[in-house]
Amino acid sequence: MNGAAMTELIRDFLSPALFYKRLADIDIDFFCGVPDSLLKDFCAYVTDNTPTERHVITANEGNAVSLAVGYHMATKRSALVYLQNSGLGNVINPLLSLADRDVYRIPMLLLVGWRGEPGKKDEPQHRVQGQLTAGLLASLHIPFQILPDYDEGAQQALQAARHHMDSTSSPYCLLVKRQIFTPYKKRLPKTMDMEILTREGALRLVGDALGDRDVVVGTTGMLSRELFEYRVARGHGHEKDFLTVGSMGHASSIALGIAQQKPHRQVYCFDGDGAAIMHLGAWATVGQSGNTNFKHIVFNNGVHESVGAQPTAAMDMTRFSFKRIAEAVGYKMALVATTKEEIVSALQALKQAEGPALLELRVRIGHRKDLGRPTRTPVENKQDIMTFLADD
Repeated sequence: MNGAAMTELIRDFLSPALFYKRLADIDIDFFCGVPDSLLKDFCAYVTDNTPTERHVITANEGNAVSLAVGYHMATKRSALVYLQNSGLGNVINPLLSLADRDVYRIPMLLLVGWRGEPGKKDEPQHRVQGQLTAGLLASLHIPFQILPDYDEGAQQALQAARHHMDSTSSPYCLLVKRQIFTPYKKRLPKTMDMEILTREGALRLVGDALGDRDVVVGTTGMLSRELFEYRVARGHGHEKDFLTVGSMGHASSIALGIAQQKPHRQVYCFDGDGAAIMHLGAWATVGQSGNTNFKHIVFNNGVHESVGAQPTAAMDMTRFSFKRIAEAVGYKMALVATTKEEIVSALQALKQAEGPALLELRVRIGHRKDLGRPTRTPVENKQDIMTFLADD
């Protein structure tokens, strides 16, 4: 085999820095969105190299599209909106009722991580979404192409996007497959005081304080994986826990649905800061429900850890307070705990409190590198907890 033939077999990768420059070449230097694991290297580069006034990590993907609409009206320029394809559901309304060419005609570039790409192994919650992604974009009348993994191809794709946005004043999408970008290591915040526990360390304390009849709804991401492994380590079954592997931000609503129908059970929602912020309006529903058996625990490390540790709005804990939000929307009690001693004391108060009640646990960034994934399928998980709930 000659050298040229061998060269053709070598896989290319796209530098986040170079792609960032190519975006500037087509006059895009404003970024907003929700971080994604397939985009984490590019998002990390954006976070480290873009002034805060030109980069906003939004609460959810629909917020990002709406922010891009306002940006365009104020500047006549196009923004880049980044998201995972699981977030397409959050953008349908603003894309169709705001940005569409038959409504306000707002150009923007969507950069979408393609989880569950057909033919690629992925988690169950991503496989269905991945199969439907191309068809969903087509049904939204948003032209798209797959982002090439080399500079010349990326430039051509961006030129096509620029031409479309200029000629139609409407969105264009680039789909990003797995491992397109070269690695970029984000500059993480300074390590917190070592008295502050990791999320998993705090989770063990919480789990040990639960009663035998208590129900847990775990949020999307690392926390549910750690909860599953906690049960394994303790020799427990998994019937007490519902692991919300998809539908980021909806764990509290799921927990409320259970709490309302099972008033004699204590129902705990284990939430993350990024997930809680994504659909924070649900807290108003919880607060006004008056469900005395609803207990809400937010593990706040200030970042979207599952997708590259991009900061959330809750990172600055001197300005952002889940406690004050909960109190404002009607939770009957809200506490904050940081050290092991504070957590143990707060958990006892939470157990005895009349809900809806909140406990915010401020934890360190970081997780075990050997953290596994649940071995029960989503359907098995649902069946397990339904059996547990039926046993009154």
